[in-house]
Amino acid sequence: MEDETVNNVMCQFTDPEGTTLGAPLYLPQNAGPHQLQQIVNKLLNNEEKLPYAFYISDQELAVPLETYLHKNKVSVEKVLAIVYQPQAIFRIRPVNRCSASIAGHAEAVLSVAFSPDGRQLASGSGDTTVRLWDLNTQTPMFTCTGHKNWVLCIAWSPDGKHLVSGSKAGELQCWDPQTGKPSGNPLMGHKKWITGISWEPVHLNAPCRRFVSASKDGDARIWDISLRKSVICLSGHTLAITCVKWGGDGVIYTGSQDCTIKMWETSQGKLIRELKGHGHWVNSLALSTEYVLRTGAFDHTGKTHSSPEEMKKVALERYNKMKGNAPERLVSVLMILPCSSGNLLSANTLKLA
Repeated sequence: MEDETVNNVMCQFTDPEGTTLGAPLYLPQNAGPHQLQQIVNKLLNNEEKLPYAFYISDQELAVPLETYLHKNKVSVEKVLAIVYQPQAIFRIRPVNRCSASIAGHAEAVLSVAFSPDGRQLASGSGDTTVRLWDLNTQTPMFTCTGHKNWVLCIAWSPDGKHLVSGSKAGELQCWDPQTGKPSGNPLMGHKKWITGISWEPVHLNAPCRRFVSASKDGDARIWDISLRKSVICLSGHTLAITCVKWGGDGVIYTGSQDCTIKMWETSQGKLIRELKGHGHWVNSLALSTEYVLRTGAFDHTGKTHSSPEEMKKVALERYNKMKGNAPERLVSVLMILPCSSGNLLSANTLKLA
């Protein structure tokens, strides 16, 4: 009885730009991605074996060649072009399962925020409490009580020293994350519920002491936690402010139901510019530098800083590195009526000089 032979197929490897790798060669049809990686590494003379993904007609090859050829009815009489694509050595695993469920709130969770160092999680709930959680042990640390209505939004200071929460009653409360206790009495000034909170970046002012809040009442207020009061009121929107960001260049951005975005300077609260163009409410704002604004001087190394000045310096270095030679950019999102368009969301990108 003769040994079974494996059918071969003529293949040509090319990189994503179309440059061929060597001459066409016959490969066994039972070869899969693992065998192809070995061949490509050998053809490229890679001393360290690198991972590659393979594509045929823009479709990733995840099965043996024989299976692909049969499924797609590809003729073996022609040369099969296979594109090899280098892959990152470090891969991020997709989120395909829940790693933990942390129970504790008695009503719906309405807002969550990670601490700048990534060690704690804060959550605000319809049960009127703010809860602090240890992410290493996935256990509760503190239950912060004092609000009289739903906790709609929360925000950590970029130096990790303070946490501020805003409620449906229009009050703001500053908390000490190390004890879970309030840092003084609630901050009053808004006439309606709080819709957003954003802290002044630590590279602009350390230690952190100022933040801005936005409200359904149409105003944004800058607060000083050392003075325990609102120091500037940003008025100008004709309808509710839905979102607010304190940018890395020292500008506050507010988006509103009046379809505009306003830019404010932060020393006197003067309006710098009004951005128009949206046809409906501006519901969300995002900055290109948002990650480093939120994390400040903290990074993956877990290094601690001995003084506010050192923290400010490191945070500025991280901000400049993130921004590079490009300006800080803002993206805004609005909601449009389903009856007037097939899309529920439309994005408008604004590049700021």
